[in-house]
Amino acid sequence: MTELRFRQIHLDYHIAGDIPELARDFDAEHFADTLARARVDSVTCFARDHYGYLYYDSPQFPERIHPHLLRRNLLAEQIAACHARDIRVPIYITVQWDHYTAMRHPEWCAYTQRGKILGTPPYEPGFYRYLCLNTPYRDWLKAHTREVLETLPVDGIFFDILWVKDCSCRYCRAGMVAQGLNPTDAAHRLTYARALMQEFTRDMTAFVRDFNADCSIYYNSGGIAPGYHAHLDAFTHQEFDVLPSASSGGYISFPVRARFDRTLGVDCMGMTGKFHRGWGDVHTLKNQPALEYECFQLLALNCKCSIGDQMHPLGALEPQTYDLIGNVYAQVAEKEAWCTGAVPLADIGVLSGEEFGAGRNSMVGAVRLLTECGQQFNILDSTSDFTPYNVLILPDRMPVDTALQAKLEAYTAAGGALLASFEAGMTPGKERFALPGLGLILRGDGPIAPDGKPARGRLFPTGWSDEEFSDYCEVDYADYLSPCPALARDLDLIEYAMYTKCVEVEAVDGAEVLAEVILPYYYRTWEHFCSHQQAPSSGQRDSAGIVAHGRHLYFAHAIFDLYADFAPRWIKLLFRNALPRVLPQPLLSFEGPSALETFVNLQSKEQRWVVHLLYYLPERRANKMEIIEDVLPIENIRLSLRKDHPFTSARLVPQGQILPFEERDGRIEFTIPRLCGHQMIELNWQ
Repeated sequence: MTELRFRQIHLDYHIAGDIPELARDFDAEHFADTLARARVDSVTCFARDHYGYLYYDSPQFPERIHPHLLRRNLLAEQIAACHARDIRVPIYITVQWDHYTAMRHPEWCAYTQRGKILGTPPYEPGFYRYLCLNTPYRDWLKAHTREVLETLPVDGIFFDILWVKDCSCRYCRAGMVAQGLNPTDAAHRLTYARALMQEFTRDMTAFVRDFNADCSIYYNSGGIAPGYHAHLDAFTHQEFDVLPSASSGGYISFPVRARFDRTLGVDCMGMTGKFHRGWGDVHTLKNQPALEYECFQLLALNCKCSIGDQMHPLGALEPQTYDLIGNVYAQVAEKEAWCTGAVPLADIGVLSGEEFGAGRNSMVGAVRLLTECGQQFNILDSTSDFTPYNVLILPDRMPVDTALQAKLEAYTAAGGALLASFEAGMTPGKERFALPGLGLILRGDGPIAPDGKPARGRLFPTGWSDEEFSDYCEVDYADYLSPCPALARDLDLIEYAMYTKCVEVEAVDGAEVLAEVILPYYYRTWEHFCSHQQAPSSGQRDSAGIVAHGRHLYFAHAIFDLYADFAPRWIKLLFRNALPRVLPQPLLSFEGPSALETFVNLQSKEQRWVVHLLYYLPERRANKMEIIEDVLPIENIRLSLRKDHPFTSARLVPQGQILPFEERDGRIEFTIPRLCGHQMIELNWQ
């Protein structure tokens, strides 16, 4: 397994063919010295960019060398100078985006089902036309890769842009027919595309290994996702490029991805950028607190750090950029001793519905809820080992087929607890609940929307075309939840709007109903409506809203979707208050603001736990992105951890300050006097 370095740079160099004097100002010694001063220990440099241009002296493809590259051995000079300073240099090779190739070989492009080239239309800017890996392009790519491997010292190869895209080119159509698939069926095309990605990555890795037995190999995206990672053996490690400032998910993107990737048994790296926004946002700088948060969160999530930059066409690194990066990486270097070889400790496994086409929204809600409640958890799929976890969460739309049912029943028979919500736990056809342990009887589909489909769990747009109302959202089929006193901590005993219709269930004998569903006067239609949104409560009790059965819990509403969309505090408190039914002794609990992020990691060789605390506040100061500009200190955070080892000392690291702690009821408790951004606490038992 490849062990990645902690402080990396991904140095983009996508330069149009009409920009002159490339690398005119490049000085290899100054280049490497700049990186070294910024505490960089690995930098990814370019062999071939998205335009299809080469940045090394290619005997085989001289026509591909950038037409204005003044230093034809640019990549070789970068590698030599960096190696002299013990800086690793993986080599970047683009795969599916190559403007030069797409323009000259349209027959190698991927095609939509309508027969159009997939990607950028001809009169729009961009090199985002996808090349198909099923065409003779693969042979050309291998020849180019072989030249790189034979003519340059190769620490690793970063193959970029490998997206699973269904393709209707003649090669793919023929391949699908040969396998008995129907090319006109979108599901068949996707199945074929996934299999093609797995075959390609394995084939290319075997090809690379013919020339280099040791280099790292990574395929950016590469089809690795929950339920789709059988070809992980083609990768030496995992990376994820989800710049929070450019991602639609913002700062939730890192933890959603990392909490799954870190379970795959290979080293992981997260990639952010120095850019204010995203890739190619040149001549901008990210606020230092934001870059600190992104890197420190990666460390807490057991990932190495990579910061993206783009070198100016003239070949000089921007000093201010590397002052910024150096300020952050100097702190990362101080923290590495408590991150090396660390693995996450987790009570809870959250099963991802992505492998079943359930989308990502419920995972976002689950990550937010669990993080704000201080829980330690990983994201899993149906192939994961469930045995390390005390609780498994099935969020909102997790179907259970016979194979998963058997696996979950074996897990619960061994003492594991389940927490399910909404349609999770149902058979794939939603006829019934597949898991008797949940203690539920399905009453039926519930109300039917005007489109003839069940209304449960759905939000209905208002239909207004006037710009004033374009973002107005009606919750036509909302109902209400009335919790019992056992769930009332920090809550008033009133009815709470749940914004969507729940699954209508009854509890079996022996199950306990912790909250009941209350109906509105009526569901909102053109014939019956009250005020601006949902009709008020009628007071009529309808079905079970939260059910406890043995050590299992069920929420009838899509609480994780709802939290992702609206973040109602009452949903968080209901979830938090019910959680002790399945997890009476969590690994960690805290007294502090809900924006505090907590992580517990194990360094077994050092015989210690390392607790990470993060307190940063991304703000929606801009319409399109979240901003972090200020770091606000907080004081007197009380932590309680389950005493799984005979702990002998606690101290703040890297500062070394000793923390007094108390032992009570099988737990240790202590107070952090002050937190400013990121703090690690070392708990030793040696």
